[in-house]
Amino acid sequence: MEKILDEKQQGNTLVMEPKAENSRKLFIESYGCQMNFSDSEIVASILSKEGFNTTQNLEEADLVLVNTCSIREKAEQTVRKRLEKYNAVKRINPNMKVGVLGCMAERLKSKFLEEEKIVDLVVGPDAYKDLPNLINEVEEGRNAVNVILSKEETYGDIAPVRLQTNGVSAFVSITRGCDNMCTFCVVPFTRGRERSRDPQSIVEEVNDLAAKGYKEITLLGQNVDSYLWYGGGLKKDFKNASEMQKATAVNFAGLLKLVAEAQPKMRIRFSTSNPQDMTMDVIEAMAKYRNICKYIHLPVQSGSDRILKKMNRLHTREEYFTMIDNIKKLIPDCGISHDIITGFPTETEEDHQDTLSLMEYVKYDFGFMFAYSERPGTMAERKFEDDVPEEVKKRRLTEIVNLQQKHSRYNTEKFIGKTVEVLIEKESKKSDAHWSGRTSQNTVAVFPKENYKIGDFVNVKIEDCTSATLIGEAVGYSDNN
Repeated sequence: MEKILDEKQQGNTLVMEPKAENSRKLFIESYGCQMNFSDSEIVASILSKEGFNTTQNLEEADLVLVNTCSIREKAEQTVRKRLEKYNAVKRINPNMKVGVLGCMAERLKSKFLEEEKIVDLVVGPDAYKDLPNLINEVEEGRNAVNVILSKEETYGDIAPVRLQTNGVSAFVSITRGCDNMCTFCVVPFTRGRERSRDPQSIVEEVNDLAAKGYKEITLLGQNVDSYLWYGGGLKKDFKNASEMQKATAVNFAGLLKLVAEAQPKMRIRFSTSNPQDMTMDVIEAMAKYRNICKYIHLPVQSGSDRILKKMNRLHTREEYFTMIDNIKKLIPDCGISHDIITGFPTETEEDHQDTLSLMEYVKYDFGFMFAYSERPGTMAERKFEDDVPEEVKKRRLTEIVNLQQKHSRYNTEKFIGKTVEVLIEKESKKSDAHWSGRTSQNTVAVFPKENYKIGDFVNVKIEDCTSATLIGEAVGYSDNN
């Protein structure tokens, strides 16, 4: 499951530098995962060439697009409320067109267009290059839909527009789709099968970001460890590749090496990893290159082998422990985070205790914790009864969250007295006299501003902490500037 952005990042209105020659206005909002925010940058780039500038003012928009998520019911409910708001504005501005992009578009195409008639345009994650044609269809009075999933599309030839950026960090998409048929997840049905982007186009995008002053990139994919470039095509068809294609193929560890060596001063992150696909050569590359951040988001979902099997997770509890041991052996200071779903169908108290004991073993830095909600179209919805009572789910989730807070505090306290490198990203939310940035381990650190500025790499001596934030004093620039 792709990592979900936290609530304060949800529903961002995305804005780019206007072009003087563009006369039409695009209002675009994104919900859900980092991939959706990355996709919105691709959409803005495509539509910029069609005469659209972005706007934050819904009322003045000619075209309103919402990039949607189907992973949790709450995300879908939020999008529906936004569509009601758009349609209220549309009654005042009848020329305004409304479109749904992304995973909900793929899942609810006929409902949006035919039954509810609340949008003009429905565009799936692989059809963004068709937007100019679809907009023409709408302007001629017809509803427009393209939700065809592609075997090839990676948008590697589109230079994304950086929307609402801090100028420091950027997402770089490297794969699309997912082949892991986890029974709780709708992604393989909404984003299609796995395919990877040409490594040369990825390196070129990273070089371009470095030239523009960016200091950190996150390589993005539903499952980055599955990255495999052998000339194009689906990952599952690699077995049919020629001997030459197989000999010259680039896997994820190879891509990490290419990017790390292309920009030695650029911090490199990646998300999301999958325990069954993460190989030792990825961990070795992280240990070897200083600019690859010492942080892995490694979703586990459950600590019970029985539930993992029911979820169709292709790793066991013991295999996960082996992976964690290998990471900690090669990268002792590595930050590790998780996704955990509690209350999956048939989960017993014993299964829940297995999850808590797994958390005790790993002691994650932080995590994304959810009570199971049945998603239409998934294998779990078709085959399993959602039989764990809501109050039990709620209680188990509270126990998981409380344990995670204890472990988060344990991990931040380990930094007290140490000096860490922090990349300044923004002003602290709580004090305009302090900067906020992240360590290599993805932990937030705040410290007095002094003469430092956004984009600086600063050595910070940690004096105090909360369970989520390090507090310290800058002691000078790091040698990474």
